[in-house]
Amino acid sequence: MLIKTFGSAVYGVHAQLITVEVNVDKGVGYQLVGMPDMAIKESAHRISAALKNCGYKMPGKKITVNMAPADLRKEGSAYDLTIAMGILAASEQIQGDDLDQYLIMGELSLDGSLQPIKGVLPIAIQAREDGFKGFFLPKQNAKEAAIVNDLEVYGVDNIKEVIDFFEKNIKLNQVIVNTREEFFENNNKFLFDFSEVKGQENVKRALEIAAAGGHNVLLIGPPGSGKTMLAKRIPSILPPLTLSEALETTKIHSVAGKLGSESSLMTVRPYRNPHHTISGVALVGGGSYPQPGEISLSHNGVLFLDELPEFNRQVLEVMRQPLEDRVVTISRAKFTITYPASFMLIASMNPTPSGYFPNDPKNTSTLQEMQRYMNKISGPLLDRIDIHVEVSPVTFDDLSNKRKGESSAEIRTRVVEARKIQTLRYKTAEGIHYNAQIGPKQIDEFCLLDDISKKLLKSAIEKLGLSARAYDRILRVGRTIADLEKSDIIQSHHIGEAIQYRSLDRESWSK
Repeated sequence: MLIKTFGSAVYGVHAQLITVEVNVDKGVGYQLVGMPDMAIKESAHRISAALKNCGYKMPGKKITVNMAPADLRKEGSAYDLTIAMGILAASEQIQGDDLDQYLIMGELSLDGSLQPIKGVLPIAIQAREDGFKGFFLPKQNAKEAAIVNDLEVYGVDNIKEVIDFFEKNIKLNQVIVNTREEFFENNNKFLFDFSEVKGQENVKRALEIAAAGGHNVLLIGPPGSGKTMLAKRIPSILPPLTLSEALETTKIHSVAGKLGSESSLMTVRPYRNPHHTISGVALVGGGSYPQPGEISLSHNGVLFLDELPEFNRQVLEVMRQPLEDRVVTISRAKFTITYPASFMLIASMNPTPSGYFPNDPKNTSTLQEMQRYMNKISGPLLDRIDIHVEVSPVTFDDLSNKRKGESSAEIRTRVVEARKIQTLRYKTAEGIHYNAQIGPKQIDEFCLLDDISKKLLKSAIEKLGLSARAYDRILRVGRTIADLEKSDIIQSHHIGEAIQYRSLDRESWSK
């Protein structure tokens, strides 16, 4: 007897329907075809033990399982439940009349219980688009799938519950999540606030500008000056996620298996802080079976690289293209996957190998050591970082001051107002929402300078030896500063402040 059950495969951040055809006929043997990987080939042993421990059996006949389309590689153990239900129905141990109305996925343990799977959100979205009535999956993943409307989601603990449902022995309760209510209830909850930061007013100002325009930032300062503390608080001043951004971000984390069992929708912007020993594949994504890397997990949020020169230079260089294009493309012989990677890069580093500024008496590094240290970061990568800012040690007076600083909520209000101006300005430009994303065309149209500003900018470029890309960055930052002041025109003091944030460019660091 031939029975069809349905699962799904995730490629990139999108899912594709997989039809599992199970045929039970005369003879002996078990044949699995359709380009399965080793985890799927091993499913026969898990399914056999699970069925036996739940009071059923693997039929002693010839079983052929085909996973269509047969020319796409399938991977992972999430098809255990799909195949098991097909075998039970094809061998007439259960009724299989309604199986084609549901998507069924889950990894089986030997006792029949289900283990969580990856990529549930894109699978649920695809199931709704394909017209399925419902989705059976492990209970740990149920809340994640339930944020998709117009799809019955059933979270189950073991295969026996699924069998009893199709045998009409029990009724299962749907998992229901009020997506909008949960989203708006939690999208303003943060662990860290800028009011806890003592002093560092100039750095706070730079980070406010960066958040308002989506600019990348390099923080340069000695150990203990507060670089990491400041970076952790940046998500709290970024504009709240929109519902579409939250869904897109959740899909990426779902594919990577980074959502907890109690999570459904990501409501705050992600903050990722990888260690400097990270590999290139872990940072940008990839592998034999490609997975999203840290830059994609930071999509719509912040990627913080602490001690930037300690990262492998080759690893850092692979970020250059994603920083410009805001996507990362991973190519293999038979397929190409594109992951979104629109993130705000925040990097930090010590001024010298000894940890102190060159003019500090505590600095013990030679000129050659300092130059070697700075050369670990390439010029093209630095050109993609809009704002370079010094983070000086906090003074005793600031530390002992009991007065709280400006809160994240107050800063965020100004940032949101500036972003609204930018959204309105670029409403006709596809894929551009804020100043850091604009290209030469928008710079020519919206970043016009008067004669005083031009002279100021020309002098700075000649003195600092900045590149053409750095010139564009200054104009973008100047545009953002003007937006924060709600000024239609970029004035000379806007350009002056923007130039100040390039004053630590590579030629001046070791002097």
